[in-house]
Amino acid sequence: MNIYNLEYKKPNGEIIQFSDFEGKLILIVNTATKCGLSPQFKGLEELHKKHKNNGLVIIGFPSNQFLNQEPETNETMEQSCKINFGVSFQLTEKVDVNGKNTHPVFKYLKNELGSIWGGKIKWNFTKFLIDKNGKPYKRYSPTTKPDIIDKDIINLLSH
Repeated sequence: MNIYNLEYKKPNGEIIQFSDFEGKLILIVNTATKCGLSPQFKGLEELHKKHKNNGLVIIGFPSNQFLNQEPETNETMEQSCKINFGVSFQLTEKVDVNGKNTHPVFKYLKNELGSIWGGKIKWNFTKFLIDKNGKPYKRYSPTTKPDIIDKDIINLLSH
């Protein structure tokens, strides 16, 4: 099993295969528009703009599992992120990142890159960096700002 065996749905329901991103670096983030950490959307967008032409793909997986901080619908979420934070990277439909309905991507990532939290996502804006071979490389805490991840991105893109 690897990331390339998995898929996700865009907010419009279109299915995207992770195999479409073979050979690219992937940064997966569980997001929420009303979270106190939502200013990180701007930093994520800066990473996206800086590295998208060099092989970085950022995918935001909105989740409403932490204090209902993602009240937007699949229909309004992308527009809200674009207007409020300038987001142009890919967002998925809303998903669960913990519990019995955990999205397969997060089941896989939590299994591959556990943390002191074990098999749980602690909060919004937990980030996972996957290398160009589809191997989960590193898990970052919700409070890790996107610019901190830039060093790892540059390093992995150069190999």
